Amino acid sequence: MDKLIVLGLLVVGALHVGLRIVSAEKLELVYQWSQLRDVSRGAALPNVVFSSDSVNNSEDTFNTYGNLPMGVTHHKGFLYVTIPRRRPGIPATLNVIDMARNPSVNDPTLSPYPNLLVNTLRSDFAADPKRIISVYRTQVDRCDRLWFVDTGYLEYPGGAGRQVQRPALWVIDLTINRSVRRFEIPPEMVEFGWGIPNIEVDVDGSDCGRAYAYMPDYEQRRLYVYGLSEGRMWRFEHNYFSFEPRYGDFNVARQRFTWYDGIFSVALGGRWQESSTERTVYLHAMASVSEIAVSNRILQNETLAQLGNGVYGSAFRHLGARGPNTQSSSHAYDPITGVLFYAEVNRNSIGCWNTNRPFTPDNHGIVHLDNDEMIYPADLRLNRTAVNYRIWRQSAFRAAAGTICE
Repeated sequence: MDKLIVLGLLVVGALHVGLRIVSAEKLELVYQWSQLRDVSRGAALPNVVFSSDSVNNSEDTFNTYGNLPMGVTHHKGFLYVTIPRRRPGIPATLNVIDMARNPSVNDPTLSPYPNLLVNTLRSDFAADPKRIISVYRTQVDRCDRLWFVDTGYLEYPGGAGRQVQRPALWVIDLTINRSVRRFEIPPEMVEFGWGIPNIEVDVDGSDCGRAYAYMPDYEQRRLYVYGLSEGRMWRFEHNYFSFEPRYGDFNVARQRFTWYDGIFSVALGGRWQESSTERTVYLHAMASVSEIAVSNRILQNETLAQLGNGVYGSAFRHLGARGPNTQSSSHAYDPITGVLFYAEVNRNSIGCWNTNRPFTPDNHGIVHLDNDEMIYPADLRLNRTAVNYRIWRQSAFRAAAGTICE
């Protein structure tokens, strides 16, 4: 069965630019909102009583403008939606949509996950390892576990940002809706957590105890690896993890800005024929049009990481460039079709490359382009009547049909 692609993207009303719509099959709209509503105060919290010193009052006033969904993961009829705390007034950074209970495409209910208490800030912004501060994106592995990095950081504007607690890797067992692992990232690994928005999980379904999480840090330009069985984290550094100065300028919805974001996304590729566990890992920086590849066995070697770039540097391969205006935030690989899909920021599109073909600009295509509804967030101005947030889906096979990636 084709892999379901679920894309969480933000738009700002209807901004017509007039470029063409591509020939690939159109994405299916799953959900859309004009604005998010605060349903958290009615969330079920058995055996929980809030005292005046357990809840931060700055979160009491729901901030419609600040509640901006940034990530979405689908698993067995549930959508896990993240809203990083970049403004006050965000009651829950990690949420879930029960698709069976939300059959309508309009304004589905987001419920705090695993509950409201875990998502609630303490008074005086006190650290609490049992609570989640801010999450950008999540990943579900083959063993029904939800993985994510809590940055521990409040990105409030006007100099009000603060590191509430150490960034931490969380693993939640979705069969019981409880945390089974929380690993606090040590300060010698990274001082602040705001540069770690993405995560990719590498696990063999036959051995759930042997899993690795790959976490890119666009700020420090490093790649962190956490071994579940080892209970430790190590890191890789490489010049390929940096941004490309020529591709730091962005033009999104007529808003021009410059980003210097380094390594931003990691995608787990197909298994090598001669190995049941070795596979290619693809990665790239945000301000870049290049793609890098490395074996997962390199990343899983803690000893090699400690030896330094002079030893492992040649293991990272520069595949080439995707082409102009192909700067990408996240990307994902479909094992059935062998196609790598990209969320392309500068041209409001979903790009693709069939990994069975040479990595050249001519072998990169577009499976969906929409300058009206698929606009990457830059300078948001909330329109309370127009649709502002959408989630789409499509099978990988149908998405690539009719393109160079087929």
